Amino acid sequence: MEALVVIAIIVGFYMAWNIGANDVANSMADAVGSKALTIFWAVVLAGICNFCGAVLVGSHVTDTVRQGIIDTQAFTHDPRMLAHGMVCAMLAAALWLNLASYFGMPVSTTHSIVGAIIGFGILEAGLEHIHWGKLSQIAASWFISPLAGGIMAFAIFKLISRYILAVEKPVVAARKGVPVCVFFTFAILIIAIIYKGLKNIHLDLKGSEAITLSIIGGLIAAGISNLFIRRNRNYNGELPFEQQLAAVEKIFAALVIITSCTVAFAHGANDVANAVGPLAAVAEIVKNNTVPGKVPVNIWFLVLGGLGIAVGLAMFGYRVMRLVGTKVTKITPSRGVAADLSTMVTVLTCSKLGLPISTTHTLIGAIIGVGLARGITAINRKVVASIFTSWLVTIPVAAGLTVLFYLLGEWLFW
Repeated sequence: MEALVVIAIIVGFYMAWNIGANDVANSMADAVGSKALTIFWAVVLAGICNFCGAVLVGSHVTDTVRQGIIDTQAFTHDPRMLAHGMVCAMLAAALWLNLASYFGMPVSTTHSIVGAIIGFGILEAGLEHIHWGKLSQIAASWFISPLAGGIMAFAIFKLISRYILAVEKPVVAARKGVPVCVFFTFAILIIAIIYKGLKNIHLDLKGSEAITLSIIGGLIAAGISNLFIRRNRNYNGELPFEQQLAAVEKIFAALVIITSCTVAFAHGANDVANAVGPLAAVAEIVKNNTVPGKVPVNIWFLVLGGLGIAVGLAMFGYRVMRLVGTKVTKITPSRGVAADLSTMVTVLTCSKLGLPISTTHTLIGAIIGVGLARGITAINRKVVASIFTSWLVTIPVAAGLTVLFYLLGEWLFW
């Protein structure tokens, strides 16, 4: 195996490690912040869900350059230049994610790798080979993602609060309201899994079949929750108000664990390509000495990415989980469910519309949205400002690091 491919594998694993430590870690923040899970169990469940998402339904075919940001035809005269650039881009994006994780800042891995590739593209191909229209769409997602997620989370939590939590007898209202929440939760989860995963393992379903399956699954889950509530003595309308609220939140605690695991699964399925995509491109370029358009992703690359994500999550993910789950606003299980549901609905809807949005940005926006449902004072504005700042500097910092690494590599190695 050529040295460049070995280096790419090492850097790709480091990139996957940082995806787990940062982007994937925030998927369990609602479960941790609401105390539905300890950090230990959040790490265990997220690690399993992410590994399964990465290996079972991670993309088996990827673009040579993620998101089509630069014109790869500019490198047909020297394909290895592109391979060198991909290695430098992975290393730069990984290092930025590492720094962000150290400070507990949740940033987008997709934006990190895109920024890194832009830096290399400008350096070696020139401004004219950058697809600025595509870049403007990604920049717009900085605002679309958190705004859409926040508005929907605000609305969902207001409905939960109005019809269940804020009534005189919450447990009585829960007998009708919680099964409805369970129905929508499981229906959305099933649609999310079908849309994100089944196509990649050749179990395609038509739109009508997917919707029917999601409705059936939602009804079954709602029926089970209804039986549980009616048979549980804690759901007695004569209990003190605080005890009634605690009993209702226990149901939402189970839901927030399930929704957080689903978000983690989707992260693994989507974001593993940010690590193994450039790695697969380097391997293909070295093998054929050409610039390919689409490249196959070896299953062992997906396993490598899945392991890297799980290890990074276990070793370093607690920092981002803690900040997102506890520092932005106070999270309860019901608020966590509202944030996770709005994240999944927003990401699915925008994906169908072809809008390039960030799951991380959407989730943070959703958490802010449920906080704003209790008023602006419920939000830690200093933490939110620091998170937004980290988003804004992601692309330029990743681009600058890539240029630095490429110039060093050109001076020392190629």
